This record gives sequence, C-alpha cells and structure tokens, in this order.
Amino acid sequence: MKVLRFKDLVNEGRVTGQRVFIRADLNVPLDDAGRITEDTRIRASVPCIELALQAGAAVMVTSHLGRPTEGAFKPEDSLAPVAARLSELLGREVKLVPNWVDGVDVAPGQVVLLENCRVNVGEKKNKPELAQKMAALCDIYVNDAFGTAHRAEGTTYGIAEYAKVACAGPLLAAEIDAITQALALGAVAGPSQDGAGPLGGPGAAGVGAPGPKRPLIAIVAGSKVSTKLTILQSLSSKVDGLIVGGGIANTFLLAAGLKIGKSLAEPDLVGEATAVIEAMKARGAEVPIPVDVVCAKTFAADAPATVKAAGEVADDDLILDIGPKTAAILADKLQAAGTIVWNGPVGVFEFDAFAHGTETIARAIAASDAFSIAGGGDTLAAIAKYGIEQDVGYISTGGGAFLEVLEGKTLPAFEILQRRALA
Repeated sequence: MKVLRFKDLVNEGRVTGQRVFIRADLNVPLDDAGRITEDTRIRASVPCIELALQAGAAVMVTSHLGRPTEGAFKPEDSLAPVAARLSELLGREVKLVPNWVDGVDVAPGQVVLLENCRVNVGEKKNKPELAQKMAALCDIYVNDAFGTAHRAEGTTYGIAEYAKVACAGPLLAAEIDAITQALALGAVAGPSQDGAGPLGGPGAAGVGAPGPKRPLIAIVAGSKVSTKLTILQSLSSKVDGLIVGGGIANTFLLAAGLKIGKSLAEPDLVGEATAVIEAMKARGAEVPIPVDVVCAKTFAADAPATVKAAGEVADDDLILDIGPKTAAILADKLQAAGTIVWNGPVGVFEFDAFAHGTETIARAIAASDAFSIAGGGDTLAAIAKYGIEQDVGYISTGGGAFLEVLEGKTLPAFEILQRRALA
C-alpha cells in the first residue's frame, strides 16, 4: 500500500522549520483521581514526536481522551495528565493548549499538546469547516494513531484531505507493514464492495503482491459469534486453518453436533457456524473442533476444573477452556504455520485453572517460525501475562481498527492517506 511516510520526509530534509500536526492515540485509562493507570499509548507516541523535534519542526500533537461531549468541555475531558506524562518522557515542557482551532503559537523545536480534539464541534462527524481550519494550522499532517484509523473524523480524515502534505507516522506505517505481511492487502483479504482492499489499497486483481507465507492460520476467539461473525466469514475464504475459542468455540461445538451443557453459546447462529465450517472444508481448509475441553460447574476462579472428552460434557457443565489434547493439536499446527493472525484467548485465561489452553497457544506462537500478528485487548493481556512480547512478530495497537481489517473493511485513515499519496 502506497502512502507517504513521515520518516521519509524527515530523511529528505522536508520537515525543518515546518509546522507539523500529529494525530496521536493518547487515549489512556485514568483512575477516579485523574491519574494515568497505564501509559503504553503515550510511550508509543514518543518516537514520532521526537522525530519531528529532532528535524526542527514546530510540533503540535492532539488526541481524544474518553468520550467528551462536543462543545461542552469538562475538567475530566482534559489531556492535562497526558501533557504531564509527555513532559516527563520527552524531558521538556509540553504546554497544553485549549481552544486551539483558530490558531496555535508554537515555534520550531517546540512541542505543544492540543486539548482533547473530540471537544471540538464537528470532530465526530468530520465537518469540512473544522477540517479546513485544522489543516490551516500546519504544513504537514501526520497520522500516527492506528487505534482510530477505522474512524472518519476531523483529525483522522478531514484534516488529511485539506492539509498541504498528509502522511503516516512511524506507528501507523508499522501497522501497515505488519498487516500487509500477514494479509497481503487485497491479494488475500479480498476486495471490498468498492473494489478496494481492506487497507484502502487496490483489490485482489490489482495488487500483484505475493500472498502471506502459508499455511496461514487465524485464531479468532471471544464470547460471542455474533460480534465476530463477519470476521469469521471473511477469513473462512482466505485462511488455511481457522481456530475458534471461547464462547465462539462452543457455538461451533453445537454445529458439530456436540453437547455443551450450560456453556455460553449462541444456538441461533449454529447455521452460520456450519456455513463457515463448510466453506473452509470446500477449500480443503479446516476449523479444528476441540476433542477435549476443561469444564466446571460454576464460573469462578476457584471452581474445580475437570478435563472431559468433547462428547462427554454433562448438562450442568460450563466449558471454560480447551483441553490439553486439543491444545497440543493446535500447538502443532501453529508451529508448522507460515503466518499467524491472533485475536482472542481460547479460554477464561484470567482464571489460572482455565488458562492452560491460552498459555499453550501463546507459547506455540512464540516458538513458531511463522510471522505472527496479534491484536485486541484480551490478546494483549494474554501476551503480557505469559511474557512473550518479544516473540510475537507484531503486536497491533488498535483493537477496533485491527478487527475491521480482519473483516476486510477499508480503514478511512488509510484510504485518505493513500489517495493523497497517489494524487
């Protein structure tokens, strides 16, 4: 996918003295006292900001935080805690600027943080009047916020339409590269209704790029089939193996004619699950159905765990994890894979008694020679729990955006950056 990259502009000497507007993802969790409880997103934004400062740019950074009401700023909406943390990380003062749409005072070599962008009237609906005002603030617009790439808002899309130059920051560029390697743009993920690939690139007929290294195995897990049905349907025509887990796996067990007791499932979607299984089978691919499971009588961390064959689940059983035989089978498949896409733990990994399946999957991915890409909040929590961050090929920073890529959707932020690059 062709987009202009900020790093290239820096290397070409085109950033010095320029006003650079960076859309970052600084939407971090805060406690009741307004203190940051986890700052990964802020730390991830630092390389782009430092790149711009080292190049001698006048740097403006903004982000959303929480879900403020447009035109009705409240103290809890403020990016003040973020400005304080950025100041610490950058080793310099980062001034917080309110009411910035009509003008920002910042000199080359300086950086300011523009107050919560979603407070601005017209941000969510991408009003042209707002986008044009923001574009007038800068010479170069940089999108470095993959977590919002699936939203066509003022600071993620509109400003990119009108800015003199629009490009991808290092975080966004890394996401593009990783997703391209895993899904090969439209060549694998298929054209969307408008003929574009999932990243806004050309459809399958126009890519000419090699597919991902095979076998391509996708792990899609979660509580409900309904929330990830379009992902399952999209991947069923692309991947060589589709591993399902959690409540989703229970619905597939029903589709395979097996009893699941009182486990979480969606019986009304058995037909859709069956269709996914049949679509895979028709291509010589598979949805591995668990051969054993870990059950309990209650949903609790201290509930006694019992391993049972998949055909021996009692009416009062809850399936809370895949069994050791199933985990071993899946681990073998993952270690032989060429590419792995991972979204979701396969069991209730928060409870140690029901975490063995997810841990086995995680360690198999870590040990595999495959290129792996993982995304989604629970997936990242599992990666952190088992300490395999360095063994996953790429960890995606955007939950919703990552899921929409897997669905084969066009991401607006990618589409506009590509359109500007090709203009």
